[in-house]
Amino acid sequence: MTYCLAIRVDQGVVFAADTRTNAGVDYVTSYRKLHVFRPAPDRVFVLLGAGNLATTRELIDEIGRDLDRAPAGESLLSVGYLFEAAQYVGRLSRQIQERHGPAFARSNVMGEVTLILGGQIRGRAPDIFLIYPQGNYIGASDETPYLQIGETKYGKPILDRLVHHSLSLGDAAKLALVSLDATIRSNITVGLPFDFATYATDTFELASQVRIGAETRYYQDLRESWQKSFIDIFGRLAPFPRTSADATGPAADAVAADPSANFA
Repeated sequence: MTYCLAIRVDQGVVFAADTRTNAGVDYVTSYRKLHVFRPAPDRVFVLLGAGNLATTRELIDEIGRDLDRAPAGESLLSVGYLFEAAQYVGRLSRQIQERHGPAFARSNVMGEVTLILGGQIRGRAPDIFLIYPQGNYIGASDETPYLQIGETKYGKPILDRLVHHSLSLGDAAKLALVSLDATIRSNITVGLPFDFATYATDTFELASQVRIGAETRYYQDLRESWQKSFIDIFGRLAPFPRTSADATGPAADAVAADPSANFA
């Protein structure tokens, strides 16, 4: 399985991905799921992939082939908008899946991939898109400025509580790392090392590209501090009420009015 995410903030975009591709009892492999394309000085793209590894590999190769053939045909060099890049990548992905579809069916193998594409083209604002296996896509919004693919549920709650567009690029990266850490605590199919890329608006080159492993001191310190903060905050919460009368508010009043109701 996989967990990848991108966060779009006012300062730019953060991309993050784990590297685990198989979580069998005795066979675990790692593979880079974060791919960077900078085909010209006026544009930069980052692609994250979750799903069939061979489909993703073929997609990356075809994107590179089309760039080699430019300006003939469509490529990441020919598009003028980031959504056009999402359409182009979505078409390639769908064509690859359809090409191998009969073989996938015969082998009872899922050949689908789900993708996140983000970056910037000069004259346009940075953006991120989630591309479905069918080739269509959605974008982030001001209300929900992040996108996830793969094993998303464990890392989502912390994003919903803390993410907002005015976060600094560094804080967005830190939040993405916390989200990844929450996921590997609860799901063995997502694992270290993590790949990160940060992009600052209107720079057209990555601000940073970092791989974080289990022995990375920053990650060790962050993980320890985050866990300790949870323990400290939990200890400061008010004691749970012993009776309905000890609790105040509409929920307690409703229970008191109906003695047969469960107080839980």
